[in-house]
Amino acid sequence: MAVVTMRELLESGVHFGHQTRRWNPKMKRFIFTERNGIYIIDLLQSLSYIDRAYEFVKETVAHGGTVMFVGTKKQAQQAIAEQAARVGMPYVNQRWLGGMLTNFSTVHKRLQRLKELEQIDFDDVAASGLTKKELLVLSREKAKLEKTLGGIRDMQKVPSAVWIVDTKKEHIAVGEARKLNIPVVAILDTNCDPDEVDYKIPGNDDAIRSVTLLTRVIADAVAEGLIARSGAAEAKGGEKPAGEPLPEWERELLQGAEAKAEEKPADEQQPAAATAEAPAPAAAEAPAPAEAPAPAAAEAPAEQS
Repeated sequence: MAVVTMRELLESGVHFGHQTRRWNPKMKRFIFTERNGIYIIDLLQSLSYIDRAYEFVKETVAHGGTVMFVGTKKQAQQAIAEQAARVGMPYVNQRWLGGMLTNFSTVHKRLQRLKELEQIDFDDVAASGLTKKELLVLSREKAKLEKTLGGIRDMQKVPSAVWIVDTKKEHIAVGEARKLNIPVVAILDTNCDPDEVDYKIPGNDDAIRSVTLLTRVIADAVAEGLIARSGAAEAKGGEKPAGEPLPEWERELLQGAEAKAEEKPADEQQPAAATAEAPAPAAAEAPAPAEAPAPAAAEAPAEQS
């Protein structure tokens, strides 16, 4: 079954590019035609590239990797946050901080600071041992950190791949990923440079429906990879493949499935044990009737004599 259909792409407006005066000549091979001063993207190529990106993301996650979702433009913010949270992956949908990948050690310290601030009860002034003004300053610091770093709060290391909406707007993120040799999966509009992207998806990166559809497809690939990762762990006797720890929601789901799997064999063993024990008494009692005539035969001659 196809990951996404041509009809879904058309209904979401994935085929609409930029105006003909705003384009990158390197995108010429992905353009189907031009209508009313707007380039139309070849969706047949988009379908094949979507399948390729889908397989890459699925395999990356299945082998223990993570995918960071990046999209700070208004059209992408909601879709990025919702889909990344759905599959337990880190995301950036407000502002990309310079060095978020190339200087992750410093970013990690800010994440630790955020977790420290989350331990403070800002409503209980007396117990905190701080003045109201100090608590106000700390609460503002916490709000600022949550806004910029909330999406990557639980990220322990740089991701295995990044999903980017609008490579021109997120050029800093693209540059950092390429510097660290992190594969880039991205939507390529007609004004983008395809040479910057490893797994490209020609499409519209300005329409909300288009961005939502393509981001959902990538999130579905992540979900399928997580399922494959869980299956591999069960096949190895519950050992988890090397990589980042499973998200809490996935760990609970996996534990529930294992509990059900353990209860089922126990129920099957009880009827089997009952059927195995049932023939034993019958076999032991069977010779009893054969022994009864023996004493009678021995006593009969005694009476005749």
